[in-house]
Amino acid sequence: MIESNPNMIWAEILVDELARCGLQDVCIAPGSRSTPLTLAFYAHPDIRIHTHLDERSAGFFALGLALAGNHPVALLCTSGTAGANFFPAVIEANMSQVPLLILTADRPPELRHSGANQTIDQIKMYGDHVLWAVDAALPEQDPPEIALRNLRTLAARAMATADGFRKGPVHLNFPFRKPLEPTSVENWPNPESSKANKAKRPYTRMEQGEIRPTGEQVAFLSELIRSSQRGLIICGPRCPGGDFPQVVSNLARQCGYPLLADPLSGLRYGPHVPQSPIVAGYETFLDDALPLPPPEFVLYFGAAPTAKRLNQYLARYDSADHENTAHVHVRKNGVWADENHITSHFLQVDPRALGLALSENISSPRESSWLDTWRQLEAVSWVELTAAMEQLDFDGAYVFDLLNLLPDSTALLVGNSLPVRHVVQFGKPLEKSIQVYANRGASGIDGNISTGLGITANGRYPSTILTGDITFYHDNNGLLGLRNLPTNEVTFVVLNNGGGGIFQRLPVARFDPPFRELFQASHGLDLSSFARTYNLDYFLVKERQALPDSFLGDPGQKKARLIEIKTDPVEDNQAREYLELVVRKNLARFWAASNL
Repeated sequence: MIESNPNMIWAEILVDELARCGLQDVCIAPGSRSTPLTLAFYAHPDIRIHTHLDERSAGFFALGLALAGNHPVALLCTSGTAGANFFPAVIEANMSQVPLLILTADRPPELRHSGANQTIDQIKMYGDHVLWAVDAALPEQDPPEIALRNLRTLAARAMATADGFRKGPVHLNFPFRKPLEPTSVENWPNPESSKANKAKRPYTRMEQGEIRPTGEQVAFLSELIRSSQRGLIICGPRCPGGDFPQVVSNLARQCGYPLLADPLSGLRYGPHVPQSPIVAGYETFLDDALPLPPPEFVLYFGAAPTAKRLNQYLARYDSADHENTAHVHVRKNGVWADENHITSHFLQVDPRALGLALSENISSPRESSWLDTWRQLEAVSWVELTAAMEQLDFDGAYVFDLLNLLPDSTALLVGNSLPVRHVVQFGKPLEKSIQVYANRGASGIDGNISTGLGITANGRYPSTILTGDITFYHDNNGLLGLRNLPTNEVTFVVLNNGGGGIFQRLPVARFDPPFRELFQASHGLDLSSFARTYNLDYFLVKERQALPDSFLGDPGQKKARLIEIKTDPVEDNQAREYLELVVRKNLARFWAASNL
């Protein structure tokens, strides 16, 4: 690089400090005004570059990288509407607490509000959807040393804010004057400060401590456990990784409580499952007609449950007798996640540390008829569901089969609308390691392909990306991100019901017309054309028996694969309703005969 260009010095200092603070990946959407930062990233040996032509897809690819790696990923674009196309991913990152560093290039102050081409107001353009927004200083000739030190501390503070207890997106806006390329600028001194900090350590080291539970908190919860025979431990989406599944499973066993595990929690799949009192069939058997007693105590970890019926069950009893039901939510980042407002105690502490402390206070595992009841309901519901499923061919049955076909140590990105609901209901706990992801912060259908590819790029492969047809169409541009991957071990499974099948579950489906035209919105797209465009192996599946051969395929696959499963939305919904009716009827007979 030509070191006598103020823009390049500015960009190189910032990128150098970001790398020192731990930045490993940047997603770049090509543009002109962002040239200084693009070239600075290109020149840095410790940062991987992922390029995307579509800013919206770039945003979600970065989101997937950050989601899987749980560390900040940078996202860079030029000025104008380019940054606006990052907005959906920024919203999802904020709602899901995913660490992103948004870097937007901008015009200098004299061109703002002047009618200059490709110039919009970018100051705090993401509003409250970012944790911090900064309009950085304009590169200048002969800057004071404090201005260059400010660039380094800005990088450190931005990384620390994005990666704090409450993770999320941070926006840094950088104005640049021409020349944007690394050409020489006369009279620009090359201050020694720009070369400072030759050591690998950051200029400013930002560190976090731990939020450990107090003795009073542990004693309070221990007493609740001792006095509450009917307790539930619930793990929602985005629970901690590491050994947390083993810690909370051990706690549930000792308490004699069922452990209700959301598929996005990291608890429903893994080697801990056989020894854990995990319950996952609740979305099928939790019904008003089943006289299951209310819990006395609920200990909740993670974000809000994905399961509708579990939320209804908790709200029904807690709101009716809130004074006598302790609903304790534990979340290290302190972000509220209770749409029903039934939480009686919110603890901002480290979940793992709390689980270990509570386990130490329980002398021996408790015998529990309450846990036995939940376990029997769980076992019988899966037996009945599997038996009924053998007679049906609908989209939920394909998801049931797919989860059983997934190999060990794999990643699964589940699209919103119907696919994630099917995984919640039909995803039986398994001992093999399956890491399930979904964009459930804002629950949008945009960017799901790109998020899945970002997860894959983080080293989570083989990977499967399960979406509906509308979700697949929304982000088909994201398929170009395949070129950023070091592997072809990616399989796209698309449930194609010809439109918005999710709306079949709503009362508006009875009003046709205009239901089919305005809600279901049939499209008639030929998905095989996407496979040809992006050089994917393509398989069309029309019956359940054909799925295993299509999915397992050639172990040494040379290309990414697209498996299209064609179903009918009306028949799908009728089959699901019939399945639930059969299972619940048999569960009712079991309940009556067992005297539970």
